[in-house]
Amino acid sequence: MGNLPTIAFSHLGCEKNRIDTEHMIGLLAEAGYSVNADEAFADYVVVNTCSFIQAAREESVRTLVELAEAGKKVVISGCMAQHFREQLLEALPEAVAIVGTGDYHKIVDVIQRTETGERVREVSSEPTYIADEKLPRYRTTTESVAYLRVAEGCDYRCAFCIIPHLRGNQRSRPIESIIAEAERLAAEGVQEIILISQITTNYGLDLYGKPQLAELLRALGKVDVPWIRIHYAYPTGLTPDVITAMRETVNVLPYLDLPLQHSHPDVLRAMNRPWQGQVNDTIIQRLKQDLPDAVLRTTLIVGFPGETDEQFEHLVEFIKRHQFDHVGVFTFSPEEGTPAFDLPNPVDPEVMEARRDRLMAVQQPIAQGRNRAQIGRVVDVLIEQEHPGSGLKIGRSARFAPEVDGLVYVQGEARLGSLVPVLITDADIYDLHGQVAAAADLLAATGRHTTSHVTASSVVSSQTVLTQLAP
Repeated sequence: MGNLPTIAFSHLGCEKNRIDTEHMIGLLAEAGYSVNADEAFADYVVVNTCSFIQAAREESVRTLVELAEAGKKVVISGCMAQHFREQLLEALPEAVAIVGTGDYHKIVDVIQRTETGERVREVSSEPTYIADEKLPRYRTTTESVAYLRVAEGCDYRCAFCIIPHLRGNQRSRPIESIIAEAERLAAEGVQEIILISQITTNYGLDLYGKPQLAELLRALGKVDVPWIRIHYAYPTGLTPDVITAMRETVNVLPYLDLPLQHSHPDVLRAMNRPWQGQVNDTIIQRLKQDLPDAVLRTTLIVGFPGETDEQFEHLVEFIKRHQFDHVGVFTFSPEEGTPAFDLPNPVDPEVMEARRDRLMAVQQPIAQGRNRAQIGRVVDVLIEQEHPGSGLKIGRSARFAPEVDGLVYVQGEARLGSLVPVLITDADIYDLHGQVAAAADLLAATGRHTTSHVTASSVVSSQTVLTQLAP
């Protein structure tokens, strides 16, 4: 056992990638490998890459090149490995292995084979695997939060998105498997479980013949965990049954992440999302009516090929009209292998940037207003860290998902990993400020109803590798 190599991980990309990383760490640790947090002391570094857009690929390549220059044995896993499975080993001679998105569960075998001198390519052309509750997993999030994958892959074919190509078609886990994992997480002291997949509202369609999110939420209501949060809810899947389940299941937060992408019917048609154009306004109005406390987040794309000034203004008015709590705005990134890659009438990059800045400028006072409405309220806050200088506790209320939304800065004593009532005293565009609530505050409330260092040589080498990966 003492002769086994030491392995470190460099995690890039989304929380789905994070779960893959956590399973790989769990599998290697179970097999007796030492997993070191510091890449400098590791024999191997597994880089779990992202390939969603060009900027993510550039970050992945920079990381790979830096590690190769430091003399590390590099294993490339994740979406970039799936995307460029033919070219990567050729472009990066220092890489000893490449592991696809449907093959991370073979990581122990991959390391064993590389130890014999084999250069391993373990990439299924059509990913079909999804881990269940029995696969070892070592969580890398704070102790109180865990992501729980309910399905993998996607059956939609949006014109701009390469995810189905990288992660395969949708495959859902049985409700029993999800509940078993949720029960284990609750036993470990997790306070917040975040349900993720590509389209969580489509959960179960492939397995049961119809979506089963409402049934899943009701089953999770019996698990002893205070917060269940849903990520990536397509508006068409928010049926009356799902909304009723959200309203009636006490630990399901009324937080909805709606990846709408745009509001104009013609742009949505070009994006191959025509079904959405008819329902945006109606469905958001219904959500607000049926879930009056709902916190709504959305992500939008500006600069899709052919987007006119008029269509962009339609989006601006849409944002003003619906007053979302949180909005993320991305400029269009043309991805080879997607229909949008070859579309005519590309939008000038400077115009795209200007549109993104304008949309964010429109959203900021809205976000600040939504936050300021919290002042004077007592809300539960999950305490996750302590500010080393000031002693302030930092956490999140139900309004904020990890990493993408704001924080709550709290004065007073509170244990890390605990849910505490906090009186909100101030708010800005993104964050809330408050103090641990005293008994009088509670009574009054109830009466009212980091960047990575990049060397110059890494940048040059990165450009060379990206050139080799280009079509």
